[in-house]
Order: sequence, then structure tokens, then C-alpha cells
Amino acid sequence: MTDAKRLFATPAGVTLGPLMQVADGAARNFVLQMKAGRFHGFVVRQGESVHGYVDRCPHMGVPMTQTLDDYLTPGGTHIACAWHGALFTIGEGLCVGGPCTGQRLTPWPVTVVDGVIVTAQGGEGA
Repeated sequence: MTDAKRLFATPAGVTLGPLMQVADGAARNFVLQMKAGRFHGFVVRQGESVHGYVDRCPHMGVPMTQTLDDYLTPGGTHIACAWHGALFTIGEGLCVGGPCTGQRLTPWPVTVVDGVIVTAQGGEGA
């Protein structure tokens, strides 16, 4: 069964959808089914820019949230792991609090082209 394999990167040029589908200051989950398996990632929007990460906490290797699209702290200042309280910077994915301080989220290169979120170079491979 090909969809059983969990992928940790995507090729460049995959269209995720319009920027407006992610509210400014919010995050959204994306699951991409590819021939080699399934990729789980999320995108955080800050104004007209986006930051993407693989949906996997470096501490335990589990998805970051227990509730769909609920990746940010209540004030929207950090990415939070719902399982053990780790806090990560939005722009760099650096853990600044919790059990994996100093570790980083795995980046998922994404960009905005003509108002559309697409995967970018650097995200190829598995």
C-alpha cells in the first residue's frame, strides 16, 4: 500500500492553493498524497509571506497538533507542540522552550507566487 509510507519532503512546484485560504497570523495543515507515500506539513502565514514545516515534532516524532490547523500559541507568536508544550519560532522553526530546546522543526520550503502558495526548491526527496 503506497499511502502507508510517511514522506518528509515534497518536490518543488506543487500548488497548495490561494494564499487567502490561510488567514494572516494563522496556520493550515496540508496532506499531500504522492506515488511514494503521504506527506504531512503545515504552513504559517505572516502577511504576504509563508513559512512551511513538516508536521513532526523533533522531540518525539509525532504530529505537532491534536486539533486540525491548531499549530500556534493563543497569541500567534510561536508554533506549539500540543503533546509536550515545545515552543518554536515561526520564521526559523527553532525550539525556544520545552523538551527539545535548541532543536528545529524540519523546514518545508514553500513560497507565494501570484497569490498562490506553492512548494519551493529544497523540498525534494524523502
